[in-house]
Amino acid sequence: MAMTVHVDVVSAEEKIFSGLAEFVALPGESGELGILPGHTPLITRIRPGEVRIKVPNQATDELIFVAGGLLEVQPGLVTVLADTAIRGHDLDEAKANEAKRLAEEALANRQAGVDYAAAQAELASAIAQLAAIQKLRKRH
Repeated sequence: MAMTVHVDVVSAEEKIFSGLAEFVALPGESGELGILPGHTPLITRIRPGEVRIKVPNQATDELIFVAGGLLEVQPGLVTVLADTAIRGHDLDEAKANEAKRLAEEALANRQAGVDYAAAQAELASAIAQLAAIQKLRKRH
């Protein structure tokens, strides 16, 4: 039997995933993080991107898109507190493309009142969401 760690992925709206995992990978603030059972305790911010969870006795990884948030690793427990979290099969490519287009327009407009930081965050989130959709397509 493989070693496992309990993983919870939650957003403000709901609990997205709760269960055992052999491995978790996600985009940390300073780069990609891989978490195995027994990982050193850690708290860090996460960037928009995908959380991949290797569930025991399951052929494919669970894929969850997160739009940023926090990661906490404790002995026996990994918690992802996401600003927004969407199950991989619930991702909407048309919606992500529209969000990307709107963010690019906001950044291109040099009008007063445009919140550039928010537009950049929206653009990063949309690009990460589209990348997650592409990875899901390659799997199927």
